Amino acid sequence: MMNNFMKKLGYISSLLTKYIGIIIIIFSILAFFYQDAFAWTTNYTSIFLGVAMFGMGLTIKMGDFQVIFSHPKEAIIGCISQYTIMPLIAWLLAIIFQLPEDLVIGVILVGCCPGGTASNVITYIAGGDVALSVGMTIISTLIAPLMTPFLVYILAGAWVDVSFWAMVLSVVKVILIPVLFGILIRRLFGYQIQKISEVLPLISVVSIVMIISGIVAINAQKIMTCGILVLCVVALHNLFGMMLGLIASKLFKVEYPKATAIAIEVGMQNSGLAVTLASTNFAMNPLATLPGAIFSVWHNISGSIFAGIRRRHLDIE
Repeated sequence: MMNNFMKKLGYISSLLTKYIGIIIIIFSILAFFYQDAFAWTTNYTSIFLGVAMFGMGLTIKMGDFQVIFSHPKEAIIGCISQYTIMPLIAWLLAIIFQLPEDLVIGVILVGCCPGGTASNVITYIAGGDVALSVGMTIISTLIAPLMTPFLVYILAGAWVDVSFWAMVLSVVKVILIPVLFGILIRRLFGYQIQKISEVLPLISVVSIVMIISGIVAINAQKIMTCGILVLCVVALHNLFGMMLGLIASKLFKVEYPKATAIAIEVGMQNSGLAVTLASTNFAMNPLATLPGAIFSVWHNISGSIFAGIRRRHLDIE
């Protein structure tokens, strides 16, 4: 009886993870029209993200770290691209579009965040190297407490006062500690965790959907006034990220499945972290949460399209 229930829950989890982009769109629309029903979630943004990262930690096995060492070239290319291409594109877009201060912070925050866990799912759909994708997400997430605040401090400092150490503390609390705790629990209770492994992605899906829905709800009116501008910037940011990630892979002669993983990893950010950092560290700039919220919706759509294109090319070959 219990096994059947877990299998059904695992199937639901797999389905929701695969179609997370559509789910986010549906809940974002609901949040836009029924704001009071979702606005409360913004009080728990950090908790939701921490839960999502804990869920990610529970899925990480010690064997996943072997991928990093067995394919160091590809993992290094991916991580360096992650923390150079996306931050610089964000900075350039902020200048080119002459964005207001709030949106500058939000766009740069998105650009300076590590890769998102959704990239692993999209890589799987694309027929890319999933193990490499997971490895790159782990690396970029573990070094995020230093890299993300440092890059935001350097790039956004011209527009707004950035508290480096406050941001470091935020990233440690909502990313590093939950992930490491999840890894520890997996290490101590591996057999029990393995039995529910298919259900674990559901934790992250629900948490991310709640974060985005809340942000959409409290920014509904602002989305009406500047939503198109933010969507254009976010779409370009994401597109250039994936394309330049692909170009970087080709320059270093990375094989097709690994190049696919790198391109997706670079272009898809942990936008939930961007939203959390914006709400906790830039409370005086309420619109700073908007780029991260819209990026969360957009990168799942564009990632799925990109995955379809790469998959077709792979099938032809």
